[in-house]
Amino acid sequence: MAHRPNKAVFLQVGLWRHTRAWRDKEGAPYSTLVPSDEVTVNYRHGLPVITLMLPTRSERCQFTVKPVVTTVGAFLQDVQREDKGIKRAEVFITDGSKVSDATLMEVLLMNDFKLVINNTAYNVSPPVKDKLSSEHATEMEDIKSLVHRLFVALHLENHQIRKERELLQKLDHLKGELLPLEQMKAKIMDSADAKTSRLLWVGLALMSTQGGALAWLTWWVYSWDIMEPVTYFITYGSAMAFYAYFVLTKQDYIYPHAKDRQFLHYFYRKSKKERFNVERYNKLKDDLAEAEESLRRLRQPLHLKLPIQEINDKD
Repeated sequence: MAHRPNKAVFLQVGLWRHTRAWRDKEGAPYSTLVPSDEVTVNYRHGLPVITLMLPTRSERCQFTVKPVVTTVGAFLQDVQREDKGIKRAEVFITDGSKVSDATLMEVLLMNDFKLVINNTAYNVSPPVKDKLSSEHATEMEDIKSLVHRLFVALHLENHQIRKERELLQKLDHLKGELLPLEQMKAKIMDSADAKTSRLLWVGLALMSTQGGALAWLTWWVYSWDIMEPVTYFITYGSAMAFYAYFVLTKQDYIYPHAKDRQFLHYFYRKSKKERFNVERYNKLKDDLAEAEESLRRLRQPLHLKLPIQEINDKD
């Protein structure tokens, strides 16, 4: 708050008649003559209070603004909202340049400006606030910190309870949506696993049949001299098949990996046939995991300031 000797706590804004030079200025946006006591600016509890006469209602109205939050546009909207008869409300600096609506009131109140309401211009000279001393500033910061801690102490528990309730409701909703999908997925996985196992047994049977056929041809039908080139080309063909698998899949032919790949092939083919939405299922699973993680973090003892055993009881 500004302290000036032999003056009131607030400074009334000086208004004066526009000179002929200003009225004759090309493009001047306003020229109506106004009394000298229709706008005042003062600081109350550290906040600027702008008092002006509403033209339609013919009564004085006070507007308390938060300088670091309120913009010029928001202030002008409040003025127009208070008096529906105000069709035009603008702010200009002393040289006639218009002030942007996005400008903070804290910046505007640092210098003189012109407030235009309809066709009436007010020359506003805001009072100069005294800078706080370092001791006073430190004291204000301590008070703000204390107020913040009190607010947290009074409202944090309620916020956590409300947030926990919302997360539990979300978990119940996600689990309800996942239940039929989980049942369908289990059936599809059983079918894919059965087909994969059947394919593995078929492969074992074919390899056993091949070994038996080669032995029969070697010892009972032909001789080893005849069958040796045959076994060589069979081995070379097998190597070519493994290399082709690598070219197509960019993976080595390792039996567990090949089994998993075949399982996924059967799974997705069965999912498409049964119209099982894999993407939606994965999205729901991710949302469920995220909600569970949020609930776990919310219930941490350091956040709730509760004993660990009490947290375990809640889980």
